[in-house]
Amino acid sequence: MTIPNIQSWKDQLQSDYSQIVEWRRHLHAHPELSFQETNTARFIADTLRGFGYDVRTSVGGNGILADLKGDQPGPCIALRADFDALPIAEENDVPYKSQNPGVMHACGHDGHTSTLLGVAKVLAGRQHELRGSLRFIFQHAEEKLPGGAIAMIEDGALEGVDEVYGAHLASYMPLGKLSVPSGPSMAAVDSFAITVQGKGGHGAKPHQTVDAIVVGSQLVASLQHIVARHINPLDSAVVTVGVFRAGSAFNVIADKAEIEGTVRSFNPEVRKQLERDIRDMVHGITLAEHATYQLEYVNGYPALVNPLQQAEEVQAIFAREFGEDALYGLDASMGAEDFAYYLQHRPGNFFNVGSQNDSEDTAFPHHHPRFDIDERALQVAAQAFLAIVASKLLHNA
Repeated sequence: MTIPNIQSWKDQLQSDYSQIVEWRRHLHAHPELSFQETNTARFIADTLRGFGYDVRTSVGGNGILADLKGDQPGPCIALRADFDALPIAEENDVPYKSQNPGVMHACGHDGHTSTLLGVAKVLAGRQHELRGSLRFIFQHAEEKLPGGAIAMIEDGALEGVDEVYGAHLASYMPLGKLSVPSGPSMAAVDSFAITVQGKGGHGAKPHQTVDAIVVGSQLVASLQHIVARHINPLDSAVVTVGVFRAGSAFNVIADKAEIEGTVRSFNPEVRKQLERDIRDMVHGITLAEHATYQLEYVNGYPALVNPLQQAEEVQAIFAREFGEDALYGLDASMGAEDFAYYLQHRPGNFFNVGSQNDSEDTAFPHHHPRFDIDERALQVAAQAFLAIVASKLLHNA
């Protein structure tokens, strides 16, 4: 049997483009929050079964797996997409606007999922063309700790897999551009919640109180010193306070203050130091001010580290497929992604696909209520996945 080259895959992808867009718009109009994606999971599973795949559902929660085993032996390559949405009220006025009030696909996960469904459709029934096998990983709950990746891995998502690849649409990159990071690329993310308990009283008699606002304000200011004065300037770290709640009236000294924030880092030792310093600072300041406290510190996703070998391979694949000019330089990000867990277990790469055109409608940042994409990016992302598969598994690559 004659084995066609990747051009036949791209031809089918082109003919399927309108279907991929339709899937994306359906998902965008029917978003579901992390760990609640039952209808989305059912839609993905039913679509995959329509292509002829045997589908495993409820993997680590709402996750879905589908395999395509080639006729010849070879490696197993996994491709991953996430499908949860965010608690954001959409402000776009588009035909596919969210029909679930207060919930929105504001990070591109609807595009990730429709892209991977498109790849699965193109490759369905092409076992005779493959030297190895493919696993499609559709992951729930990327946006909310503890995330869906770790649960899916524990439930066997990477069993038998040799390499794993994922893509993220990027509104901060032009359409047609692809970024292939190497090394530490996205930060580890931790969070803290501090409750300062003081002693309330009359605003005219502060000496009879323990002012939780004053104590909390000292904490907020002092937390900013950790990165500036405790961390080696050659290491990257962020401590951000995002919530400060206290007080009820202008003439009442507050008895309680609540502070919440996020901590980002790349180096595991720096990550440990940041937690240690935050704990010490909260203890010391509240003790000195005669207040008490409760501190909840949560270690979230680890840093996402792209192995050098696979990064160089994917860069070369994309340069051949799209041209050298398509490669886009991108600095490491303090954002976080639970794809990091896959890369702790298997080599691979997590790359970015530009989704911004000349319209401001596609330039809003991720997690913004007006986030949207140029849907042509879906075809670029699918073609990128197909190029990786062809390089790794196609008989005559």
